[in-house]
Amino acid sequence: MKSLKLILLALCLWMSICPLLAEDVVYLTTEQFRTRVFDYKEKKPDGTPADWNYRGDKPCVIDFYTTWCGPCRKLAPVMEELSQTYCGEVLFYKVDTERERELAYVFGINSIPQVLYVPAQGKPMLLQGLYPQETIVQIVEEFLLGRKND
Repeated sequence: MKSLKLILLALCLWMSICPLLAEDVVYLTTEQFRTRVFDYKEKKPDGTPADWNYRGDKPCVIDFYTTWCGPCRKLAPVMEELSQTYCGEVLFYKVDTERERELAYVFGINSIPQVLYVPAQGKPMLLQGLYPQETIVQIVEEFLLGRKND
């Protein structure tokens, strides 16, 4: 009985602290992107561009957006909510393509929104357009976290 009370107390403490630890969406500059995600300026010894090598230890979602884009504004609260839902499991980033033009060029971002889904291991997936929240959740669950929903 005493151990059950301790478990319940620990659970209550965790539930009250967890929202305080939740991660918000992080706005990335080009330099931060190169440090945290992928340094696309890196070269192989022969001078050719380096292969994709994600620098993070958790999967991430990167929203390429602009402030004037209507669909981007609709996507923003979804990304905020998912950053809370997947706190500690998936990182959520935003890149303003108007400010970070080099990044937009490197990734061929010519229409927005576009979202880059980056697993901790393997190649990323870039999707264009505004998708329903359920679809984004499915991509995060299956592609990034490897969970199969039955």
